[in-house]
Amino acid sequence: MPDMSASASMAMTHLVTLAELDEDKVTPGVLGFIVFAVMALAVWGLMRSMSRHMGKVDFKEAPDAEAEAEAAGRVGPQKG
Repeated sequence: MPDMSASASMAMTHLVTLAELDEDKVTPGVLGFIVFAVMALAVWGLMRSMSRHMGKVDFKEAPDAEAEAEAAGRVGPQKG
């Protein structure tokens, strides 16, 4: 029976080199996820708050003088 220890150690050497971390590769990791999640929650909270505040606004537009004059039958100053 042939000795498999040499081929097994060579295979393990190739696997170890593939598993090593690349020093030039940058990943966000857990901290990046946490920062992203906090920012997403902050934006969601701000949008919810803005929606509530916009719902409280009672906006009534002032009537247009020219439209009132036409409705009353008067003609305002002409442009042009």
